[in-house]
Amino acid sequence: MERFLGFTHNHCFIMLFFISLSPLSFAQYEHWPYLPGYPEPPPQVYQPPQRPANIPKIQLRLAGQKRKHNEGRVEVFYSGEWGTVCDDDFSIHAAHVVCRELGYVEAVSWLPSSKYGKGEGKIWMDNVHCNGKETTLAACTSNGWGVTDCKHTEDVGVVCSEKRIPGFKFDNSLLNQIENMNIQVEDIRIRAILATYRKRVPVTEGYVEVKDEGTWKQICDKHWTMKNSRVVCGMFGFPSERKYNTNVYKMFASRRKQHYWAYSMDCSGNEAHISSCKLGNHLNVNAEKNMTCDNGMPAVVSCVPGRAFAPSSHSGFRKAFRQEQPLVRLKGGANTGEGRVEVLKNGEWGTVCDDNWNLVSASVVCRELGFGSAKEAITGARLGQGMGPIHLNEIDCTGFEKSVTDCKFNMESQGCNHEEDAAVRCNVPAMGFQNQLRLSGGRNPFEGRVEVLAERNGTLKWGTVCSENWSTVEAMVVCRQLGLGFASHAFQETWYWHGDISADNVVMSGVKCSGTEMSLAHCRHDGADVSCPRGGGRFGAGVSCSETAPDLVLNAELVEQTAYLEDRPMFMLQCALEENCLASSAVNTSVTSGYRRLLRFSSQIHNNGQSDFRPKNGRHAWVWHDCHRHYHSMEVFTHYDLLNLNGTKVAEGHKASFCLEDTECEADVQKQYECANFGEQGITVGCWDVYRHDIDCQWIDITDVPPGDYLFQVVINPNYEVAESDYSNNVMKCRSRYDGQRIWMYNCHIGGSFSEETEQKFEHFSGLTNNKVSTR
Repeated sequence: MERFLGFTHNHCFIMLFFISLSPLSFAQYEHWPYLPGYPEPPPQVYQPPQRPANIPKIQLRLAGQKRKHNEGRVEVFYSGEWGTVCDDDFSIHAAHVVCRELGYVEAVSWLPSSKYGKGEGKIWMDNVHCNGKETTLAACTSNGWGVTDCKHTEDVGVVCSEKRIPGFKFDNSLLNQIENMNIQVEDIRIRAILATYRKRVPVTEGYVEVKDEGTWKQICDKHWTMKNSRVVCGMFGFPSERKYNTNVYKMFASRRKQHYWAYSMDCSGNEAHISSCKLGNHLNVNAEKNMTCDNGMPAVVSCVPGRAFAPSSHSGFRKAFRQEQPLVRLKGGANTGEGRVEVLKNGEWGTVCDDNWNLVSASVVCRELGFGSAKEAITGARLGQGMGPIHLNEIDCTGFEKSVTDCKFNMESQGCNHEEDAAVRCNVPAMGFQNQLRLSGGRNPFEGRVEVLAERNGTLKWGTVCSENWSTVEAMVVCRQLGLGFASHAFQETWYWHGDISADNVVMSGVKCSGTEMSLAHCRHDGADVSCPRGGGRFGAGVSCSETAPDLVLNAELVEQTAYLEDRPMFMLQCALEENCLASSAVNTSVTSGYRRLLRFSSQIHNNGQSDFRPKNGRHAWVWHDCHRHYHSMEVFTHYDLLNLNGTKVAEGHKASFCLEDTECEADVQKQYECANFGEQGITVGCWDVYRHDIDCQWIDITDVPPGDYLFQVVINPNYEVAESDYSNNVMKCRSRYDGQRIWMYNCHIGGSFSEETEQKFEHFSGLTNNKVSTR
């Protein structure tokens, strides 16, 4: 989320009031959304700033190892050659000047020390001082052109806002002197022309149009290539391009007068965004000062959507598909097409180290998964840390590989750890799902009663969703559909949020989601036969969303290392009996002479996500446990089960009630939560909660279990009471062999850490050939 002056998205009301009082131009605040009911100001006409006569003309570009299209090393064209800018005395004011000169609304930040790689040639500017109001970087004071004591290790970079200045006019006065000039346009779109494509979602074919000086213009196809098409398709979420029927478009173009852009486009095909493509030839100008496309017509692209987005005849899209044993996957992302990059090697999933991770390599991952090019290459485990091996490092792709595993890379990952896990945010097709749903009545745009647009008697009407059995899983789909991140809570009563009264009627009921759907309409539901005894209104389903979520993962190795059997006298188990930690037959066991056989082990539960794991219930609902002398904030936090090889439970799963706290943390993380003295409960990001093998209820009662081969399973947060970024790694499985006196645990692993094929072998493994613990 972009920030401005330290305000967040939630301060919209303050900002709107501030804008009404402020004489500053609307362009600076254009990225703030206007809430329904507020009149939007008329679009501003861009007035190009006047450059003082004594200031030399320069041209700027963003270069280097980019992770977003709107960032990079600042390069200046002066006196016939490109050079860089030194980071000494550089400031956010100078960054604003750079970004505005390039047509962006403002700068977000700047980075010193050649973060985008070292430039070449001259260092044109050093000790740059700007007040932020200059019309060009050349108007800022510096040591003088080419006067510097810097090296290219001090090249400065900037990150600009994604918003472009409305009506921005590209300065082409130096065009004849510059080779390899990057494209600068306000916006780009694919405009469907033929009736068949105008009705389709997503739009896959049409004219390529760019917005230049506030006007949409076509591009002459005389110099258009399939490489250009590949880049444009990638920007709109499509992995590849295809040929189209030119005759139909020729006929269409001959009937209408076109308004052409003054240039052609020259892409290599591996760019993630057209701003990295070069400006091509200048068009001829006719007598009426219009651009002409001699014997040509507007350029057309036809894109191939990924399987998940391919239009089908009956519903406009396919709801679900299964890919053939993918080699790459994304985990821990809130929205479709984003997540931590994981690759499959030797049957085991592992992560990618972020050294040299950039847009080109990230785009290979996106296209391989059926999305377009990468919108952002994310570093520093910003979408959560993975587990297991780090398979790839220093990936170097050309951008044309079919799979990221075909790129050059270093298999050695010394110096890498999971704090450097690479992630990606891909361009995905505009399906319009966010227009079919809204949140109403909340205190901020991230919460409210869920209202859906449904067809009733031939008309589209807004209505509520029945809250019966409404859970975090369904809320996750709503937040994803609206692009609001993860669900933080699901609500079955929303009387405190006054939604639209006209939308009180229930239009959707029986909703049951798997959690991976892109739209609530894709979930199982009752269809037109709505059934909701409680009714809508105050009982309408509600959600609150959050940009981040925790992710709990159990340390499988520790379970394997610490498992053992104990025959514990019944008189020492009265507390455990009271808390239902024993099998039901324990009530018939003699308190004086009886015992129970317990499979004991330690649990170490890590929070690898982006936010703290907090219990669903507030303090008022915590339960005091006299035996343990502390409050339990979650009655069902984990299930421990012993299953036979058919998957049937043979020992009653202990539904453990827990007190959550930070037992230990990584070196740079401070503990926040502890159970003692009615303290706050939770697990901080980067910390873990340890339940030692010798504490009460940290076991499975196997007194009644006969010898044999079994599956041992632990499930964390089994009822999805608390939202997490990834539930697939909440399960841990082990093979176990019990001979009546001893138990062996082996092949312990987290769910989703192996390929499906390897997992199936695990499920049907014939057993141990000796009494040693097998190695993976």
